[in-house]
Amino acid sequence: MISQPLFHNPVSRRVFLKASGGVLAGSLAFASGPIALLAPSRSWAVSLEYLSSRQGEVLLAVTRQLFPHAGLEDAVYALVVKSLDGKAADSEVAEQLRAGISELDDKAGGDWLMLDDAQRLTLLKEVSGTPFFERVRGDAVVSLYNNPLAFAHFGYEGEKGNSGYLTQGFNDLTWLPDPPQPEAGYLPSEKPSA
Repeated sequence: MISQPLFHNPVSRRVFLKASGGVLAGSLAFASGPIALLAPSRSWAVSLEYLSSRQGEVLLAVTRQLFPHAGLEDAVYALVVKSLDGKAADSEVAEQLRAGISELDDKAGGDWLMLDDAQRLTLLKEVSGTPFFERVRGDAVVSLYNNPLAFAHFGYEGEKGNSGYLTQGFNDLTWLPDPPQPEAGYLPSEKPSA
C-alpha cells in the first residue's frame, strides 16, 4: 500500500504564488479503476520547480505519445514530468528540455499541443534521436513503469519475497484463454509420482 499521497502536495497560497515553476493538475478519468483505489482523491496535482506549467503539459503529451496505453491515467504520466522537472535543476538539462519543446512548437507552426495525435506523432518522429527526445524517452522508461500506480494499472502485484512466485501466483495465466498445463505440473510438488 502507498503510505503517503503521490500527487497531493499541500502548499499554502503564499508558497504557490512564490513558486518559480508550474503545476500540472487534473482528475482521474476512471473513478473505479485500480489507480483510483490508490489515489487519495479523484483530483491530482504535481508541482513543478523548474519547468513551467505549459512545459509540463508538453512533456506529459510527449510521454503519452511515446508510450501510449489506453486507459492509463495522466496522473501516471505526470510522474515522468515530475522526474524530468527534478533533473531540470541542472541548467543543461533545463535548456535541453526548453529547446526541445521550442523545436516541437516551431515545427507545429506555433503550438504543438494544438495538433491532433497523428500530427504530434509525425513531428515527434522528426525529432527522434535528438538529445531532447532521448532524455524524455530514457527517463520515461523508468519513471513511467516503476511506480505503484503503473503497477496497479498493469496488474503487477509486486515482489513476493525470497520464496519467489512458485506458490504466489506465478502460474496464474488468466490472460490466456485456455492455458495448457505442463505434464509435470507447474510446481515441483506437482510432479507425477513414479
